[in-house]
Amino acid sequence: MKLDELVKYWKREEQAAKMTGWDFSHIAGRFSDGDDDLGWDFKSIVCSYLHDTDELLDTDTGGGEFLMSLGHPHEKTSATEGWPPNVRYCKEHLIPLGIDFRAADDPSALPFPDAKFDIMINRHGEYDPKEVYRVLKPGGIFLTQQVGEENDRALITRLLPDAEKTYPGHNLRTQTALFRDAGFIITEQAEAFRPIRFFDTGALVWFAKIIEWEFTGFSVDRCITQLADTEREIRRSGAV
Repeated sequence: MKLDELVKYWKREEQAAKMTGWDFSHIAGRFSDGDDDLGWDFKSIVCSYLHDTDELLDTDTGGGEFLMSLGHPHEKTSATEGWPPNVRYCKEHLIPLGIDFRAADDPSALPFPDAKFDIMINRHGEYDPKEVYRVLKPGGIFLTQQVGEENDRALITRLLPDAEKTYPGHNLRTQTALFRDAGFIITEQAEAFRPIRFFDTGALVWFAKIIEWEFTGFSVDRCITQLADTEREIRRSGAV
């Protein structure tokens, strides 16, 4: 494919970059996120602690996809989300089920009383350890799976060489220290580095536009040279 044809293709993907919830089906088969090779299964870990009688809170729930996969009783389930498109989606899909959904975008001010929840989960979202401690019952459990400061760095700097880290200091060592300072006892911890891989530059364009908080300032027009280099690398090695 010639460069002018590639640019047209990339711009179509750029225009298509819209998402409700946390749904990457648009680029299914064109990338690998590495989640299947982490060394743990977050859902299994959550389920090993969760009982039907527990009050459960999921913060930064996205579209509630992971939360709903747990099958927890709706009347015992609460959730928050701050991104406006997902807030609308959750209001339409979670509240009618009886889930206590609240729009909230400040992890330091959760809209719940003290000591309300037995278990709180957060998958790839923001949190404030002191606020987590506040809303958990004595002996309550917080479970989280995060992306760290090195997340997507190779891809980000490939397209945006001068980009700064989105979450400097967000790593296992610093975060466990913050939780201990907030009063938590750490019972399980693990860290893995599994880079996401792309087999198609169009999928990468779509992803970079969606994950705008990491790929700050990305556009096809700005990054044509880097995208062309990436296309050559994919043709040579099969993925980046």
